Amino acid sequence: MEAVGVLIFFTIVGAFLCAKARFPGGAIVFSLVALVLFVATPAGSGLPGAVATFMSTLNDTTTPVLTDTTQAGQG
Repeated sequence: MEAVGVLIFFTIVGAFLCAKARFPGGAIVFSLVALVLFVATPAGSGLPGAVATFMSTLNDTTTPVLTDTTQAGQG
């Protein structure tokens, strides 16, 4: 897949054109295709792990606040 960069570029342009034409469904589809193509590249292969780490950290920090409990060792 040597031309994946060109495909990503065209999907971003397609998403922009759909958004400009006020067609949100097309913009979402083009954006999702661009995201899938990006994750398939070596540069984007770490993206799912980074998102998982971010969500895990977010969950660990917000759960005590939302459940009104203190973590062990905080008194």
